[in-house]
Amino acid sequence: MISRHYLTIAGPTGPRRVHYRRRGKGPPLLMVHQSPRSSAEYERLMESWAPFFTCIAPDTPGFGQSDPLPDTDPDIGDFADAIAAFVRAAGIEGCAAYGFHSGGMILVSALRRHPQLFSSLAVGGYAVWSDAERTLFADRYLPPLVPQPYGEHLVWLWNRMLEQSWFFPWFDVREETRLPVAHADVARVHASVMDMLDAGDAYRAGYGAVLRAHSDIPPPGAETAPAFISAYDGDPLQGHIDRLGPMPAGWEARKVATPVEHETASLAFLQRHAQGNEPAVVEDRDASFIHVAAAGFDGLIHFDGEGVDPPGHGLSDDWPGAVPQDIRAWQAVFDAFEAAGGRAVRLPPLAKGEPDLLYPDLTPDRFGAHLTRAWGNARARALFDPWYDVRAANALPFDAARIAPARLAADTLGLLRGRAAKALHLARMGAADVDT
Repeated sequence: MISRHYLTIAGPTGPRRVHYRRRGKGPPLLMVHQSPRSSAEYERLMESWAPFFTCIAPDTPGFGQSDPLPDTDPDIGDFADAIAAFVRAAGIEGCAAYGFHSGGMILVSALRRHPQLFSSLAVGGYAVWSDAERTLFADRYLPPLVPQPYGEHLVWLWNRMLEQSWFFPWFDVREETRLPVAHADVARVHASVMDMLDAGDAYRAGYGAVLRAHSDIPPPGAETAPAFISAYDGDPLQGHIDRLGPMPAGWEARKVATPVEHETASLAFLQRHAQGNEPAVVEDRDASFIHVAAAGFDGLIHFDGEGVDPPGHGLSDDWPGAVPQDIRAWQAVFDAFEAAGGRAVRLPPLAKGEPDLLYPDLTPDRFGAHLTRAWGNARARALFDPWYDVRAANALPFDAARIAPARLAADTLGLLRGRAAKALHLARMGAADVDT
């Protein structure tokens, strides 16, 4: 099972918390995700490579659950130094490393700035931007992601993430820019959208640092760890293989046919050069994830300070299969969580209203309608109780702060993550009926 952890790193401007995923045994392998995603995108690959490595995948600054950098306009060197700080804090200096697209660019920059940091690098698609491309990206690629009062930014966000596999750049919609890897995989698009919602407008800092970056490939003759760069058919960066130019001894670049071929070749390269033993887990104690197996649940429960996310809520894992509506199953999980070192679970007061109406279906939709449905729900909840019964008698005292777009954005994200909220409500109702 993939475990999840927080690690707070001291810095010149104060502490910064990093969230990371971990899976496997053996020599450590650092895995750096592309922008604007999070380490969640590597879950499949971590499971596949776990027999060979201790895979450690942090969320880069400002993405996923990691704190952003203090500089509001960082460059790729700042992200490289942040990765180096994480590697040292995690005790994995000299590890092998893998990165895809911007993750690979950050790793190459980190290697150049910190030559002893890695034993080897495998990179999926390395960008060597032209001046014209950097200008184009600066003008249009990174529009602000600012919450709007009625959630209209969510319509743009869904379609932007959907169509980025249709055209490159995503905003240049022409026959000449169409990609052969187009898809309409709702689960993949939703995962990308949720990562963007986590990052918010800060996505422009991390993504922009990569799009502004110049090549950090070490010059021929440089003493550096070996590296393997590959890109598959349909990857918009495959053509950049021809732009790499001369590289140091031990560096190789190759065009491959498929994503599977890229991953297989990268794994073989990393296995030849990996070193070190399985590292100890280094993590914070005031916030983390605890593995719980009880009453049919087998997953991670997230806590932060005194707050605990029940299964199927927030950052905790989902129930496998049908979510129980028997409070005894939920209580068994809460008890097991506390016995494993977690906090006592304190649930908020039960919401007023009919469960079928309180919790509309927010299953990801092909056209992203679930996003605007969640936003409308969050806005109505700030104005009426219950939210669905809109009349003067149910109006809440007006509070402008509750319908501020930033507040609604946070509430909407909470609703989208409340996947098991209705089942827990029903279970608590059933328990109340038994008590009475």
